Amino acid sequence: MAVITDKFGRPLQDLRISVTDRCNFRCTYCMPREIFGKDYAFLPKDHLLNNEEIVRLARAFIGLGVNKIRLTGGEPLLRRDLPQLIESLNTIEGLEDIALTTNASLLPNKAEAIKAAGLTRINVSLDALDNELFQAVNDSGVSSERVLKGIEKALEVGLEVKVNMVVKKGMNESEIIPMAKYFKDKGITLRYIEFMDVGTTNGWDFSKVVTKKEIIQQLSEQFELEPVDPMYLGEVAKRYRYVGTNTEVGFITSISESFCSTCTRARIAADGKLYTCLFASSGFDLRKLVRSEANDEKIKETVASIWNERGDRYSDERMEISAKNKEKIEMSYIGG
Repeated sequence: MAVITDKFGRPLQDLRISVTDRCNFRCTYCMPREIFGKDYAFLPKDHLLNNEEIVRLARAFIGLGVNKIRLTGGEPLLRRDLPQLIESLNTIEGLEDIALTTNASLLPNKAEAIKAAGLTRINVSLDALDNELFQAVNDSGVSSERVLKGIEKALEVGLEVKVNMVVKKGMNESEIIPMAKYFKDKGITLRYIEFMDVGTTNGWDFSKVVTKKEIIQQLSEQFELEPVDPMYLGEVAKRYRYVGTNTEVGFITSISESFCSTCTRARIAADGKLYTCLFASSGFDLRKLVRSEANDEKIKETVASIWNERGDRYSDERMEISAKNKEKIEMSYIGG
């Protein structure tokens, strides 16, 4: 298998595929309703990659060194043929891991099907246990109880679950300890995500960021934590363990502790555009390529040449004037 690297010697190992740009939540830090209201024009169906096209592209990426795929959205469980896609991806030789990021609201009815299709693990986005606060964040009327029921169903069918919590000052920092206590008792890994400047519609400002250091200070008043070594190059979360347990807590520190130097991730948006950074302004149209007469080798060569020219390190450059004023694609489009 070919192994390709970018301008900084970073290998291509992880592929994130957005299977839809639609979501049933309107989280204020991701898809604020004033932008993504009922008149917002989502992608037409024929602009989305179909399952065959996704599998073909995935096979090309795996042939270049990718061994992990994560399916994202929007909300990926809104895609009706998702179980069939998972089943097809699992047939690709060389794919070691396939995961899914979801808001879990649809999991009570979908968990069995995606598990049967071959999915082994999910990441659930949950920003608060307090229902009033959670509904204020997701702006969709879905209760935290509904998400917790989704998590329970996922565990019941045998899926591994991790929970992601975006922490934003003035929004939900009061939930840092309640979330830690709840998921520690459940033996579920909780990962705190620093509020990031993905896209241009979420009103990001550094003053609204609660950093890893601040969160650890709060946690250390309640729990004894010990650091855990990373399992592989490019692991995003900084991991800790509650002493005396096997339960972990993690931190995704794009703001306060950049991990650009070990970033091994490529992203395919729902319309087939390839992005080499979460904070990119533009992408390469793989949908056009895969719907052309290009053969599989041509697709691999194109992806390899794009990755070879990759020089992205946005989080290292964030505080420069050029980075602050940069137009960026939206989180709901690229899939996080």
